[in-house]
Amino acid sequence: MADTRHDDEHERQMMLADLGAIFGTRLKPREPLSRHGTFGVGGPADAFVTLTREDELLRLARLAREHNWPLMLVGNGTNVLYADAGAQGIVARMALNDWHVEGAESERPLLVAGAGVSLPKLANDLAERGLAGFEWSAGVPGTIGGAVVSNAGAHGECVADILVTARVLFAGPDEPEPVVRALDAAELEMGYRHSRFRAGRRVVFGDDGVPVAAPRAAVEPPEMITGATFQLRHDDPAAVRARVERNKRHRRETQPPQPSAGSVFKNPNGTYSGKLIEEAGLKGTRAGGAEISTRHANFIVNTGGATAADVVALIAQARRTVRERFDIELELEVELRGDW
Repeated sequence: MADTRHDDEHERQMMLADLGAIFGTRLKPREPLSRHGTFGVGGPADAFVTLTREDELLRLARLAREHNWPLMLVGNGTNVLYADAGAQGIVARMALNDWHVEGAESERPLLVAGAGVSLPKLANDLAERGLAGFEWSAGVPGTIGGAVVSNAGAHGECVADILVTARVLFAGPDEPEPVVRALDAAELEMGYRHSRFRAGRRVVFGDDGVPVAAPRAAVEPPEMITGATFQLRHDDPAAVRARVERNKRHRRETQPPQPSAGSVFKNPNGTYSGKLIEEAGLKGTRAGGAEISTRHANFIVNTGGATAADVVALIAQARRTVRERFDIELELEVELRGDW
């Protein structure tokens, strides 16, 4: 049997050389994904690049398809569990961080924001301008792209309440070539912590109760947010700032300070996942360096040195125990990415 290791390494070096010519110092070979997710776990990517413009994304997606380089597109890793094995091929972070307000003095101002715009910073900046709509996101460590994908929300509000359009990269096998198109909010199938983009990322569980990641694809996900437009409204800056500060304070008081990926499970109809896990007696349960938080049971935290396998063990235990105790199947909110 031929030894393919030399050929694989040669292909990897050729890929790195081509990417280095395009991205320069923004290319990081063998970059640990633990540095790019809020869980703080995950092995290395063959190549990690940071994208700052939509045209860079299109160029990279086309190159990846041309050369058969696996390409995994990610945000800032706030709702992600990266595999201990890392990810073969290219991992590209969407750092499209520009935003502006159209018609700032009109009755219906519009926010136009790139996928990489930080939600907490955006909430603060809009408050200073007396522009309301994003106060719910204060303290949420996510980005515009991830917020649209998961229809993020808090305090009775969510993305779907204000979303007008989204710009989306289509790079699936049915596309002749990668392309960006604008979609109206009505086309995005928004629901509770759901959109058309989450439909293809839903994590299933095996017979042993362990979550099973979706198979790797040539370009994943095949539809990726590059930016979005939102309807804002005018309000007194002091009132907007007060709501922002109240929401930040609530987050500090109710959510654990240790590294995590936010809520692990979606809330079932009529109850809360954290309440069920707590009533099952699992608060404080540990696996290696991971722990079901003693502050909020729907958070798994990295107490130091946790691995993805540790986190998965707690996910499986929490889901199994809740099913046995309450006959309720919890659905995972965190995404599994990389080579599982």
